[in-house]
Amino acid sequence: MFSDERFSGLTKRDIRQDLVAGVTVGIVAMPLGMAFAIASGVKPEYGLYTTVIAGILVAIFGGSKYQIAGPTGAFIPILLAIVLEHGYENLLIAGFLAGIMLVLMGIFKLGGLIKYIPRSVTIGFTSGIAVIIFSGQIGDFLGIEGLEKKQYFHENMIQLAQNITSINMFSVLTAIVGLLMIIFIPRFFPRVPVLLIALVVPTVIAVLFYPGKVATIGTVFGGIPQTLPTFSFPKITLEKIMLLWQSAFVIAMLGGIESLLSAVVSDGMTGTRHRSNRELVGQGIANIVTPLFGGIPATGAIARTATNIKAGGVSPLSVFSRESLFLLLCSYLHLTQVIFL
Repeated sequence: MFSDERFSGLTKRDIRQDLVAGVTVGIVAMPLGMAFAIASGVKPEYGLYTTVIAGILVAIFGGSKYQIAGPTGAFIPILLAIVLEHGYENLLIAGFLAGIMLVLMGIFKLGGLIKYIPRSVTIGFTSGIAVIIFSGQIGDFLGIEGLEKKQYFHENMIQLAQNITSINMFSVLTAIVGLLMIIFIPRFFPRVPVLLIALVVPTVIAVLFYPGKVATIGTVFGGIPQTLPTFSFPKITLEKIMLLWQSAFVIAMLGGIESLLSAVVSDGMTGTRHRSNRELVGQGIANIVTPLFGGIPATGAIARTATNIKAGGVSPLSVFSRESLFLLLCSYLHLTQVIFL
């Protein structure tokens, strides 16, 4: 089932392109992994663990040549709700159960069912995600500190209105600079890594012109562990399975749908064809293993997969180069601490 046809026919030029694409996506994926973890209500390092472990496993066992897996925005409202209701430990169990469900979905060849999902459902779903992410991030945009994450949209809006007088204009200025870059740089310089520029430039401006005036990941969460995650099998009981199976099913369905949608997008960009059932199995294996190292649920990331393709990636080797660079930066050069300053 897991043949290596995705690696066949590679030339030296292809390998070079994979290395370049891997570096490009790796630079983007590191802050994104932390950001999605924070928005999901867990520590940022758990997003890093997920980015590395899930990315490697999907590259090995998945059904697409270009798929980049990791934490995604689509999972934020679901994972946050689970964390708020059941806690982080039970989130790991739910992710583990979801991985088993995804493997079973692939074994029973349910990957082809994605073509029956109405487009209107997909559009409504992604629009809802946008609203949830907006409600969770607008407080940070305005620099309002001390806000608690709430499960429902109206609760977040009420809390925001109650603290509206605490706006930090330095934070607003920094956020606007980054937002304008994300909007306009692709229009005038389409080949420039916009997310990297939008991350670095506002950070430099804040450090040089008004140091200490805006909250950072470091001041809010402290430092990131400079060691690899440890293995720990979650304590799964029948009682917890009965409590979490519905949450696990939602994670599995969302993960499967988003991964296959991402694979379809990559097919359209490259003229290739992915293997949907194998992709489900690969995603399932990733979500079974990732919680054992403290990682949160992962799925195929459409934006990062598209970035991989645009950067010249031609095989899963781009993912391996991304993770190798990522591990080097995090474990040996300690560059994650720079983001936390």
